[in-house]
Amino acid sequence: MTDENASFHFSDKRRIDPETGEPRTPASDAAASDAGAAPDPAAPERGAAPEGAATGGDPLEALDFEPSDDALAGVDSALAAAQAEATAHLDALQRERAEFVNYRNRAKREAEAARSRGVEDVLASLLPVLDDVERARAAGDLTGPFAAISEKLDAALAKHGVERFGAVGEEFDPNLHHALMHQADADATTTRISQVVEPGYKVGDRVFRPANVLVVGPQD
Repeated sequence: MTDENASFHFSDKRRIDPETGEPRTPASDAAASDAGAAPDPAAPERGAAPEGAATGGDPLEALDFEPSDDALAGVDSALAAAQAEATAHLDALQRERAEFVNYRNRAKREAEAARSRGVEDVLASLLPVLDDVERARAAGDLTGPFAAISEKLDAALAKHGVERFGAVGEEFDPNLHHALMHQADADATTTRISQVVEPGYKVGDRVFRPANVLVVGPQD
């Protein structure tokens, strides 16, 4: 039977002291409890740090996160494999880029060469007409509508890179001119063109036909 005169006892199990706001320790729990109500020795101490943790330090220090040698070896091998694969892909990309640049340059050169051949074919078919036009111009017969047509023809050829060269008074250049006749002149200091039989034509930097000329120069 319960003793009715026995005093009522209770234990304050709050972990935070309501007066100080600090975590309670076993000593403070004992002081806050009534006489004879000691804390349970089997219960973990309230507010105590985990076993192995440094007081006031990082609580994760007590945990074992040290990777094993096997784990490190696996990471290193995976990283090395990834780096090797990336290097291989980079090399393949650089080779493909170099091949594309070479192909683009080669295609550009071939297209330019094909264009030049096409212009030269047209020029070859027009040479007899162009020579007749130049003879008419030299004789003073190129007047009126024919002069306008001649100018349009010259403009069309120039648009495609065709250049006419060779004129009286120019210095003779064996790379551009073909001398049909050479006349000596005691007063001449250089060899110059005295008459143009047929003008020369260039397509771009290439001489398509040298100018056929008569020259006059110093005596030997």
